[in-house]
Amino acid sequence: MKQEPGVGRLLTVQETAVRLALKPATIRFWILRRIHLEVVKVGRCVRITERSIEDFIERHATRPKDQ
Repeated sequence: MKQEPGVGRLLTVQETAVRLALKPATIRFWILRRIHLEVVKVGRCVRITERSIEDFIERHATRPKDQ
């Protein structure tokens, strides 16, 4: 399967849940509400882009205070 440059792998809901340490139901809820993650639909299959997961982590990471 050819992938768009910069997207990275396409992950299943289960793989995404493991990677983010969340329940698959949370990922499915986000997909239904179209929040947080970019998805690719092929027929009935839904895949989450690796880039989307990395962007999500970057957006929600907290930075330490400067000392």
